[in-house]
Amino acid sequence: MSSEMKMTALILGATGGIGGAVARKLLARGWRVRALNRDAAKASRSEPAFEWVQGDAMNAGDVLRAAEGVGLIVHAVNPPGYRDWETLVLPMLDNTIAAARAVGVRIVLPGNVYNFGPDALPAPMEESPQHPVTKKGTIRVEMERRLKEASQSGAGVIIVRAGDFFGPGTTANSWFSSGLVTPGKPVGTIRNPGRRGVGHQWTYLPDMAETIAKLIERADRLPSFAVYHMEGFWDADGMQMAEAIKRVAGGKAKIGNFPWWIVPLAAPFVPVMREIKEMRYLWKVPVRMRNDKLTAELGKEPQTPIEEAVRASLVALGCLPEPHRDTAAAFIGHRSQNAG
Repeated sequence: MSSEMKMTALILGATGGIGGAVARKLLARGWRVRALNRDAAKASRSEPAFEWVQGDAMNAGDVLRAAEGVGLIVHAVNPPGYRDWETLVLPMLDNTIAAARAVGVRIVLPGNVYNFGPDALPAPMEESPQHPVTKKGTIRVEMERRLKEASQSGAGVIIVRAGDFFGPGTTANSWFSSGLVTPGKPVGTIRNPGRRGVGHQWTYLPDMAETIAKLIERADRLPSFAVYHMEGFWDADGMQMAEAIKRVAGGKAKIGNFPWWIVPLAAPFVPVMREIKEMRYLWKVPVRMRNDKLTAELGKEPQTPIEEAVRASLVALGCLPEPHRDTAAAFIGHRSQNAG
């Protein structure tokens, strides 16, 4: 494989939060980024630095053609609007696996905690038993099973599991953007889904993308099936994320409780409420995936200070105004003078 091919990555899901974040991290490291999209012309207007290829992740031929001449496939694609998981997710992954086997490259999968049921909590390790109690969790387990099988027959795999995502590019279905705050509106009331005293794990998307990029850089020394957990931002008492949002938003917002009572009433009619109902168990007990294995490999986990991460997230959601460049430059200069 030529050096150019080795440094070309195919990103499936480059318009999504984690796929786009990984793509930008690799681009900054000198990789060529090829991205498959059903409307490549439209996508190219938002990210002109990527090489956009017209195609559908549900079409095996499209994925194989897009994978020709690459050195890596990042599988970060999800069904549009997160609908029809049961019928779309596994066929899309099968197409990625077939393409990776055909061209002999590694697959990278951003994962999460859905694989684990209550029996593995509160501190699931990479190899903990996977007995999910949700449909999405069952699908996640099957995805990883198929990837492990693929890793034994010509396609290496890296999986990074992390907590609830937040950050620029996070989907509207995330807890941060659909639960804690309201996109497009100033922060008035923070609806905290957690219980006071029950810890919860969050992951800032740019940090996860940086972690994945660092693992990709050392892929040659990793096992053929490499799985790592991120710690991310550990909200030890279930209130720290809400408090960080309050501080960053000016300190006047009220912290209230997420209206869990409405979920079972709306679940029969609203698909996202069915998802929320299934996942509630993850808010009832502390869930903390430890990153010992990851830090043993990388030395330390990339972690953005929580207030910086929350501010960027709120700005991206339209809950805070974009900081003025002159103001930001003056602030940085003021800090530098004080530091000196």
